[in-house]
Amino acid sequence: MKQLKKLASVFFLGFLFISLAACSLEGPGQGGTNSGSGSDSDSLTIGLSVSTLNNPFFVALRDGVIAEAEANGINVEIVDAQDDAAKQVNDVEDLLTAGVDILIINPTDSAAIATAVESANAQGVPVITLDRSSDGGDVVTFIASDNVAGGEQAAQFIIDQLGENATVVELQGIPGASATRERGQGFNNLAASLNIVASQSANFDRGEGLNVMENILQAQPDVAAVFAHNDEMALGALEAINASGRDIMVIGFDGNDDALASISNGGMAATVAQQPDVMGQLAVQTALQIHNGETPQAQISAPLRLVTE
Repeated sequence: MKQLKKLASVFFLGFLFISLAACSLEGPGQGGTNSGSGSDSDSLTIGLSVSTLNNPFFVALRDGVIAEAEANGINVEIVDAQDDAAKQVNDVEDLLTAGVDILIINPTDSAAIATAVESANAQGVPVITLDRSSDGGDVVTFIASDNVAGGEQAAQFIIDQLGENATVVELQGIPGASATRERGQGFNNLAASLNIVASQSANFDRGEGLNVMENILQAQPDVAAVFAHNDEMALGALEAINASGRDIMVIGFDGNDDALASISNGGMAATVAQQPDVMGQLAVQTALQIHNGETPQAQISAPLRLVTE
């Protein structure tokens, strides 16, 4: 009987050893589930190149990317070009060297970014562009508001408020940026109904908007309205107008927090409001589609609305 018990003990210990060894072969994380939509998103790394984080609009865009990525367990590497087209090209090259799977690029300059897009193409890394397009290379999806329609909304608002032939100044964005071209195109689609006395770049920057507007006010005594291609320039222009003591309507584009506060306080008259956080979310959702072998739309339009109060 003692011998049988001894054999049984040996058999049990042997069985336990084999079971533990089998468990050790499974490896960490196996048998679990990925976060998010059920795709293999935890193995996906997105590289995000932003034109500048000195602009609240692009901060909101970045935050939309981060929120959607976190919700889906996706890694994101973020670089800030600081509105320097050459730096942005180098930033994208660094992201490619780091081995990102998909690139989301918010170009500083649509022409200059083309070489970086082509580098990504050569390495088989899909590219999504946000808010501004690339003039070269293959982009899987371009996500932006309908900038042409937004420019038309701004022009129509001025016509509705001040009538045809109102004397207007246009503050343009960064030369070469697709948003600059498209917002200007939409605005100038209705140019025959307006008297545009000055069109000048202020590079999407509040400080430059202030300086450029100060110079225009000295040269143009009869300006009734200003359309700026973004809210930052609009707010700078408004500061110059207030300092001059003149009463001039200011319309911006983006719908950032400072502009909305200015409208509520009787400063700016209106802004064509984008939803940058939604654009960022759409970019990550599109990246997941690509990662899962799906074919996303070539162009996705984010909604716009004219805010006047």
